[in-house]
Order: sequence, then C-alpha cells, then structure tokens
Amino acid sequence: MRPVLAVVQARLGSQRLPGKVLARLAPLRHDDSTGSHTPLDWVMYRLDRAASLDAIVVATSEHPADDRLADYCRDAGYPHFRGSLSDVLARLTAAAESHGAQTVVRVTADCPLIDPQVVDTVVQAHLSNGCDFTANRLPPPHPRTFPVGLDVEVATVSALRTANAEATSAAHREHVMPYLYENPDRFSVQVLEADVGAGTVRWTIDTNEDLEALRLLLRDPGLDAGSTWKQFLAAWQAHPRISGLNAHVAQRSATDADPRSPA
Repeated sequence: MRPVLAVVQARLGSQRLPGKVLARLAPLRHDDSTGSHTPLDWVMYRLDRAASLDAIVVATSEHPADDRLADYCRDAGYPHFRGSLSDVLARLTAAAESHGAQTVVRVTADCPLIDPQVVDTVVQAHLSNGCDFTANRLPPPHPRTFPVGLDVEVATVSALRTANAEATSAAHREHVMPYLYENPDRFSVQVLEADVGAGTVRWTIDTNEDLEALRLLLRDPGLDAGSTWKQFLAAWQAHPRISGLNAHVAQRSATDADPRSPA
C-alpha cells in the first residue's frame, strides 16, 4: 500500500478563538484521572485508531506564536512539522514531502470528534478509485451530509504539488484543497455522502459557543474518545439545549481568506 499520511493542520492564532486547539475540552475517558484533554489530543487519539493511516503529523507554523504548540507536540510525543504561517498549502505540501508520503489526508486540529471509520472509508475509496482528490464534503452549493467537524480530504501528493506550484489566490493558499476541486477538468474528484442527513450539526471549534457545546456533550457518561460519530449524533440530537448553543455560528467559506494573511 502507498504511504498514507494524515496531516493535522493546527495553529494558535485563530481569528475567533485564539489558542482553541490547546483549550481544555474533556478527558479522553471518564475514568481518566489525568484531567481534561485538548481538542488536539482528541484528534490525535482518534486518528491513531484509523487503520488506513501509515503516519500522522501535526503541521503548524514557524511563527513564534506557535512555539507553545510545537512544545506541546514535542512533550506529548506527537510528530510535528513547522512551515509557513499564512501559506498553508505550502506548509502541508512540505510536510507531506518531508515524510515521503504519496497520499495526504488533511484534517484540522479544531475537529475533536473526527471519526476513524469515516477516515478509513474516505481513504479506501480514494485508493480504490485512483482519484486525485476525495472528500466527504464540498462547499455549497454541494449538499453537506456529514456534520461540520467530520471533514476528511484526501489527495495524491502529486496533485498537491501541482496545486502548490500553480495556485495564486489567497483563499487557495489558505484552504489548501480548493484548487483541486475547483478544477475538475484537470483533477479527478469524488465526494462521499453520509447515510443520514446531518449536515446542519456543528462539531468544529471556532467560537466559545462551539467549545462549550462540545464540553457539555462530552460530559455524557456514555461517550468518550472511543465513541463513534453515530453515538455522538444520537446524544447531540437528544439534547437540544446543547445543540442549540452553537446553532447560530456560521462556518467560514472556502472562498474567504484570513484578512491578516498577505495577499
């Protein structure tokens, strides 16, 4: 099998909730006496249970503001790579090349409920069909069926290199994969759908409301870091007070670029 590398995109300088990937979220297990773990811990724990991945690396920036994140990865034993702050496409391409990967799985560190079985399904479909890019969601007008926070994007490193060499817009450089799926005449693209319509569910952490909603969800004694996304979904739907906390939060568009980033 070709080397498959999961790249966890992470930085501390979020626009809406700085430091969110190292915020205290919940213990990985309710009987864990070591205290609460961070969103990054949850992502790494859950990705480690994906059978399709050969390796996992955290890709953060070389900016001094991310020194604390690099130190956290080092102390936790998480492999990490540091690259450009604003040019995330270049950062992820360099991370993939430094690990000798042929296939890259992009996830973000603010999505603690990322599901290992969903990762495996998307990766296996990608490898089986030989596409340049495979994902379980695309931006509107394509309908979303998986919850926000379960996004998995898979690309060949050769396609990623092409995007890195050719993409010029700030949005393409920041959001990494749009150059591929916005050019379907050049790159083969496939999208997988969920068997339930859960596209309005929001499990990513961009705001304090997002963080509080997930903290409350994960207090459920029947849930921990080993739960499936369908188990999380059942609990989420059973507690409208929790799901209502961040129902108003808008997701950033893949066409938007961070105004702090250079053009």
